[in-house]
Amino acid sequence: MFEGASNMVEGVDKAFAFIFGIAFIFIMGITIFMIWTVRKYRRSKGHEAKQFRGSTKLEIVWTVIPLILVLLMFYYGWIGFIPMRKVPSDALRIVAIGRMWEWEFDYGEGRISRELVIPVNKPVRLDLVSQDVNHSLFIPAFRVKEDVVPGYDNFLWFTPYYIGEFDIYCTEYCGLLHSAMTSKAIVKPEEEFEEWLAELAVQAAVPVPEGFTLLRNTGCLACHSIDGSKLVGPSFLGYWGTDRIVVEGNAERTVEADEEYTLRAIYDPNSQVVKGYARGLMQSYTGTLSEEDAMIMIEYLKELAGDK
Repeated sequence: MFEGASNMVEGVDKAFAFIFGIAFIFIMGITIFMIWTVRKYRRSKGHEAKQFRGSTKLEIVWTVIPLILVLLMFYYGWIGFIPMRKVPSDALRIVAIGRMWEWEFDYGEGRISRELVIPVNKPVRLDLVSQDVNHSLFIPAFRVKEDVVPGYDNFLWFTPYYIGEFDIYCTEYCGLLHSAMTSKAIVKPEEEFEEWLAELAVQAAVPVPEGFTLLRNTGCLACHSIDGSKLVGPSFLGYWGTDRIVVEGNAERTVEADEEYTLRAIYDPNSQVVKGYARGLMQSYTGTLSEEDAMIMIEYLKELAGDK
């Protein structure tokens, strides 16, 4: 799969091929030996049962040989791992942010992208940040994967060799939409990358409502759209002031999407669940979102009311 797509491929593939080859040989050998043993020493009439004693030579053989093989596996793994922690000083530095359930890539100075756009043949370092739970960033074509853990400084790096698009996954189960937490690594020629980065800087210069930034940074937009599309939760488009049919306990009731309802949805989300949506998917923001920030988000939701 994308052989040679990055400088990490050779080391990882060598370790994998060696370990897989050894495992395959042992699986086949042990299986054949078991079948032969069962057939040769099966119970049958006319054959006298035999007793076997231990063999020092056999004990030495099946201790020494596996030890040598394990040390060889370690050697190939170590040779492949060492370059992964030695980042070139001229590497392009990008912050990769994981949150339920999306990736975001920060190029600094307000330049943020949902896709990892990078130049070909230039080393790239990703500083890994989680804003909620454990994630793991995996780019199969480049053979790089590292955990993204809250409060833990981790990174990965690589040099892409092919121009094109490559899949990015989260490989640490992080909740309901874990399987949908995907993105793309887009490798461009350096000139095209510089043009894209300049366009991103222009977009970053356009003021973004603080309420939208809070919704994005707290992961709200992973479950609630602002364009009317249905995700895990109801859309925020045209939300404010509408009547909502909610399930409270075992009963249904109609409530207005006002300030009181919205604050309850933020801090006690399972007390009133909009009909048609599952209970228990959203966790309370008590202790993680101040009421002041919640009010800023509410003001932004009011602005979306006119975009029905």
